[in-house]
Amino acid sequence: MLIDSHCHIDLMDYEKLGGDPASAVSHAHENGVGHMLCVSVNLEQYPAMLETINEMPSVFASVGVHPNEHEGVDPTIEQLVELADNEKVVAIGETGLDYFRSEGDLEWQRDRFRRHIEAAKRTSKPLIIHSREAKQDTIKLLEEERADEIGGVMHCFAEDWEMAQQALDLNFYISFSGIVTFKSATVLQDVAKKVPLERMLVETDSPWLAPVPFRGKTNQPAYVKYVAEYIAELRGDSVENITNATTENFFRLFSTAKA
Repeated sequence: MLIDSHCHIDLMDYEKLGGDPASAVSHAHENGVGHMLCVSVNLEQYPAMLETINEMPSVFASVGVHPNEHEGVDPTIEQLVELADNEKVVAIGETGLDYFRSEGDLEWQRDRFRRHIEAAKRTSKPLIIHSREAKQDTIKLLEEERADEIGGVMHCFAEDWEMAQQALDLNFYISFSGIVTFKSATVLQDVAKKVPLERMLVETDSPWLAPVPFRGKTNQPAYVKYVAEYIAELRGDSVENITNATTENFFRLFSTAKA
């Protein structure tokens, strides 16, 4: 059984997929994906997200505000803690730093990141980290805020081995998305060969970043198997071993998730 450790079931374009959230989950099950983690990006859509997945036992949730969300609610620590008090919620995030899409003084991003880290420590729920063109500040802030006390996952990892090592040292897992299957992703493929299997997760980040052979199309949780298959080939390992290990890793990290 595979697990898609990061997707956005509530944000998928079901007109293109020809279905609805329930059908996407069913399709995932048919392709050996037993569970999914539907990740929050803002608080405005959070209630609707929970409502969408509420009757789906195989889908877990997180609560958080994405670093690129400029408008809407900028959560307090107390809000995050309160919203995380839900049996569906197994993580805090996604949170982090993104210097690719944001410009100017980004101290507001760093402040928001700090609040998420504190909320994670107060709730004993791990962090889901988004980092883009901000690797030095991401690691620095995780160190300063002692995020190693709670740990989490570097989602959709697309950096080099140096950052991967730093994240591993801080008690974080490394999650690979469809990016690892891209021909141009040679640096990331090297990371995927080196990351200890017991610290690896796989994901889709649906509806974005569909893996080869679906690159450029709408992604969905069912496609996480292509990520696992590619990593198995890359490492000279079996798909079964990658599947079993990443599933065990998921439940070890997200310890409140019930199989």
